[in-house]
Amino acid sequence: MDVAAVRSQLTTPLGAPAFPRPPFRFTNREYLNITYRTDPEALRRLVPEPLTVPEPLVRFEVMKMPDTTGLGSYHESGQAVVVEHQGERGEYIHAMYVDNHPAIASGREISAFPKKLGSPRLFVDSDALVGTLDYGTLRVATATMGYKHEAMSVEDALGEIGVPTFMLKLVPGYDRTLRIAELVRAQITDVTVRGAWTGPARLQLFEHALAPLADFPVLEVVAASHFVADLTLGRPAVVFDYLAE
Repeated sequence: MDVAAVRSQLTTPLGAPAFPRPPFRFTNREYLNITYRTDPEALRRLVPEPLTVPEPLVRFEVMKMPDTTGLGSYHESGQAVVVEHQGERGEYIHAMYVDNHPAIASGREISAFPKKLGSPRLFVDSDALVGTLDYGTLRVATATMGYKHEAMSVEDALGEIGVPTFMLKLVPGYDRTLRIAELVRAQITDVTVRGAWTGPARLQLFEHALAPLADFPVLEVVAASHFVADLTLGRPAVVFDYLAE
């Protein structure tokens, strides 16, 4: 393979890439979101500048993605912190746990999603919607919500799904110092809401050294939502370069 052909590639291994080219379109993507109040000092220790924390709110999410172009079917779970950047309110994606290698590899390489291997699940148990996250063989999160207790408006659902997201991308060079250190912004686009609901919800987080979701303790559940939607991941853009002089 000549130099020009190498430059045209997206990722390795050559001849069997870890993931295809974006954009990635999600059909019938299902969310369970629980927004809760937490310790503001815990957020300040881990949310990077220049982001600021206007109020100590975290959204725990579990997602089922049964039909994703190029990536297949998988589950994902994580935590997003309510933040502001230059007057714009959004969310900082703190951590994500995924059970699909192409989704992990593409999320880290071509974007800045902080994805690690985990085992999330989203399912209906009797009259409750349940989201769980296991790291290895241990349970680290359990979320429950009354199943379709009350309809949400499409406008409210779009407001939650389309919120700007900020992510931190750190890539070391071969000398083990950072070659890339960037804060990026992304936004979901082309959203079609197929259904949206709310209801009573609870969230339990369990201590784990390598999946420390409980470092943001649940003090009060303030909102919950359940969506089904089609959408496209938007292209990320750099908003702050930590290596710039």
